[in-house]
Amino acid sequence: MRERLRLIRKELGLTQEALAQKLGIGKSALSMIETGRASLSERNKNIIVQELNVNPEWLETGQGQMFFEQRPEAVFTNRTDRRLPTQSVPLYNIEGTAGLVPLFLDRESVRPVDYIHIPNLPRCDGAIYVVGDSMYPLLKSGDIVLYKQVSGIENIFWGDMYLLSIDIDGEEYVTVKYIQKSENEGCVKLVSQNPHHADKEVPVERIRALAFVKASIRMNSIR
Repeated sequence: MRERLRLIRKELGLTQEALAQKLGIGKSALSMIETGRASLSERNKNIIVQELNVNPEWLETGQGQMFFEQRPEAVFTNRTDRRLPTQSVPLYNIEGTAGLVPLFLDRESVRPVDYIHIPNLPRCDGAIYVVGDSMYPLLKSGDIVLYKQVSGIENIFWGDMYLLSIDIDGEEYVTVKYIQKSENEGCVKLVSQNPHHADKEVPVERIRALAFVKASIRMNSIR
């Protein structure tokens, strides 16, 4: 993969410093990846696919075209999912529903603000707007994530991206994070894309709602 990473840089005319900045890592870290002394993380692969329009199949295997002919509207975090030719994904305003928990408990009683129609999506239960910059540059505030509810922490895929509702002193905190295993028993580690946000250890018992992020939609404003 290190050879393909160098090919991407050459094709786009990027220096090591410029690509490292896009990935949110240091130039020395990128140099180690390109020389085979370190591996490319899943979060950085996602950035390369989304931000640089690189074909994920080519990135993994070298097969096919390096870049998509047309940038996809949505970026899939799990390419092994079976996709549906068409579906209507409800878009919710979680502020209007008092958070994720009421929405997940009784979705039928919550009225969506709109519906999203994108062909060939994995099956999704709903979509919400992202708030905050903890997953920047992969996700920015105002982007949309489409999700599939998960019944419990035992059903997650470690290292993937999830939408969570966490109880902090009786208040609900809704966030999008990578979930990794923790060395502390009964806890999980929540990891941000943004290097300025520190990792957080959270007791599993404080996670009130959980959903797997299936796709994301980048919202760009034109001025």
